[in-house]
Amino acid sequence: MSETNILEGKKVLIVDDEPDILSVLEELLTMCKVVKATTFEEAKALLDSQKFDIAVLDIMGVEGYKLLQMTKLHHIPTLMLTAHALTPDNVVRSIKEGADSYVPKDEIGNIAAFLIDVLKAREKGINPWKPWQDRLPSSYFERKWGAAWQDTDKEFWNTFRESLKARKEKKEKAD
Repeated sequence: MSETNILEGKKVLIVDDEPDILSVLEELLTMCKVVKATTFEEAKALLDSQKFDIAVLDIMGVEGYKLLQMTKLHHIPTLMLTAHALTPDNVVRSIKEGADSYVPKDEIGNIAAFLIDVLKAREKGINPWKPWQDRLPSSYFERKWGAAWQDTDKEFWNTFRESLKARKEKKEKAD
C-alpha cells in the first residue's frame, strides 16, 4: 500500500496569493480534493462554510497566522508554506501558534510527504514536529541561516527538543 493512500480523497484547503503556487500544489496533490483561495477573506469564507481534512497556508500575503488561528478552532491540521517568511522567528512562531509543520517553498516538490507526515502523526497521537525535524534536519536550516540559527532562542529550542523526546518516551511506554 502506497503512503500517498492516506491522502487519497482528503479535502485540502490551500491558501496562497501566488496563483502559480496554487497550480503547482494542485498538480502535486492530484490524489486530494484541493480547494484553493488567494486571499484571507476567501479562505475565511471557505473555513466558515466547508470542512477540511488538512490545510496548507502561505504566511505572507494572506495573513497566514490569522488563518492558522481559524484552522486550529476547526481542528484542521495545518502546514505553513513560505518563501518570504523563511526565518528562524517564523519557524518558532509557527510551532508556538499551533501549526503542524513549516515548509519552505523550495521544498514544495515534497509537499505530499509533509502532509502525510502530519496526518500520520495526528493518527498516531505523536508530535508532528518530530517527522518534520527528520525530514528537514537542522543542517537544512544551517545552510540557509548559518550554524548558530537556533542561538537567538536557545531556551525555546532546548524545550522543543525535550518535549519531542518526552513525548516519544511516553508514546513508547504506552505501546
